[in-house]
Amino acid sequence: MISVVILTMNEERDLSACLQALDWCNDVHVLDSGSKDKTGVIALQLGANLLIHPFESFGRQRNYALDNIPFVNEWVLFIDADEIVTIPFREAIVEAVKKAGNDVAGFYCCWKMMLEGRWLKHCDNFPKWQFRLLKREMARFTDFGHGQKEKLLHGHIEYIKEPYLHYGFSKGWSHWVERHNRYSGQEAIARLNNRPPFRKIFSAHGSIRNPALKSWLGRLPGWPLIRFCFAYFVNLGFTEGMPGFIYCANIAWYEFLIKVKTREIKKRLNQPLPATSKEVQPDPGPVKYA
Repeated sequence: MISVVILTMNEERDLSACLQALDWCNDVHVLDSGSKDKTGVIALQLGANLLIHPFESFGRQRNYALDNIPFVNEWVLFIDADEIVTIPFREAIVEAVKKAGNDVAGFYCCWKMMLEGRWLKHCDNFPKWQFRLLKREMARFTDFGHGQKEKLLHGHIEYIKEPYLHYGFSKGWSHWVERHNRYSGQEAIARLNNRPPFRKIFSAHGSIRNPALKSWLGRLPGWPLIRFCFAYFVNLGFTEGMPGFIYCANIAWYEFLIKVKTREIKKRLNQPLPATSKEVQPDPGPVKYA
């Protein structure tokens, strides 16, 4: 009923647990970007189909999967190697696609952010939504910030409220910091070039409201500090112990990087072109011959 695609790049640490939680699925595909570790070996050993394609962006990689993988099923679920499909989430998506009408293009899904075995419900502002489950012929993706969002919909999107698990820190904080340093540049460009209309911050749908809020609130002076205070104090992140504090501090740092890189981009765009170092020589006129 549902096929699964997992995008990978050097995911030997997490892939086994991810695949083992998919033992109910008859059509699992690992789309790898050229891993140098044992990702491919693990995928084949655990019964997944392995396809390799160079990574360009998350949106393009997902579209490549939709256009090139010979899926067995009509519905496709995209998950990451550091995510786990729980039994309640599996039951929820199976029930959702059974009941879906012909005008449903897909579903937004939410996740539980896990750190040190603890669900960061308050710090991570649960629930947050991503377009992860879709009918093959009814939707595609486009790049947005460091990730992706839905595009070319031939129907409407509904919500699945039962979450899956996301172990976003499974590779350690050094990996997380390195990755978000890279993401911050992409997010800065997106907030400059693709800011959602202001009216969308009042949307009743979190999938529409949250990107708009990030983009507009990110313009406020002191936004990284505001972001920390809201997550840690107003949103009760302090109730989630040291993992909550660590998470809130690092998310504030990530927002600070986005502001710094946004400022850097603006300055670069406003700089005048450098003047040529060579003086323009006067036209000597027509050449005369003796």
